[in-house]
Amino acid sequence: MTNQTALITGASAGIGKCFAQFYAAKGYDLILTARRADRLESLAAELSSVHGIKCTVIAADLADPAAPNMIWNRITTSGLRVDVLINNAGYGMNDHFVDYDWPAHRDFIQIMVTAYAHLCRLVLPDMLARKHGRIINVASVAGLAPGTLGHTLYGASKAFLIKMSESLSLETAGTGVHVTALNPGFTRSEFHTTAGVQPTVDKMPKWMWMTAPDVVAQAHAASEKGLAQIVPGRVNRLLTVILRLIPPQMALNISRRRSAMQDG
Repeated sequence: MTNQTALITGASAGIGKCFAQFYAAKGYDLILTARRADRLESLAAELSSVHGIKCTVIAADLADPAAPNMIWNRITTSGLRVDVLINNAGYGMNDHFVDYDWPAHRDFIQIMVTAYAHLCRLVLPDMLARKHGRIINVASVAGLAPGTLGHTLYGASKAFLIKMSESLSLETAGTGVHVTALNPGFTRSEFHTTAGVQPTVDKMPKWMWMTAPDVVAQAHAASEKGLAQIVPGRVNRLLTVILRLIPPQMALNISRRRSAMQDG
């Protein structure tokens, strides 16, 4: 047993659920949060039974600006602490920017950008005081790629998380606290179904895909090494290197052609 606790947002499904299973298997107690309380309770019961750990469930909608403070207050008043923060909650918006009204965009930014930064700010002081802590912000290779036709805010939000994580990694260097951006590529999970793009991504070659457990294992290894960011998988790493070498306008033109093909 580690006597450590991991807080995982978006823990009810997908990569977040895999993070919960991974850290439970390592003996961490868990604080699980997401909107769907029934899924959280079921997962908590399963992991507690299998691994003999303590699981605390906090149902919360991170679209509510008050949610991070509510989660943190529940944690502190319960006498718990956070040794590992996995900022994972998220989703995609598949249509063009003007196809959504502003409240939908506002909620997306709140969940995908503001809540991530807010939770980092809440947990960091205690981690720095203890001289130990881990933060993994789940970003995406989309944050390293050129913009796309549609998904207007998705890549932008992930680019924010990457830069924030890099800066926090510099700020916490030598303190015992590690901050890492996880940049997965195509990963088998519920994400694409929820985003409404499953038919499109099903056309992608199998060699481009990774499993969520593999992504999580590589994220943990990178976090323990103190890496500022990790792109899991050799194919994904090669693609990101190529993107850095292509002139920005050329990369954007390629993205435009690919987007047009997918729309067709």
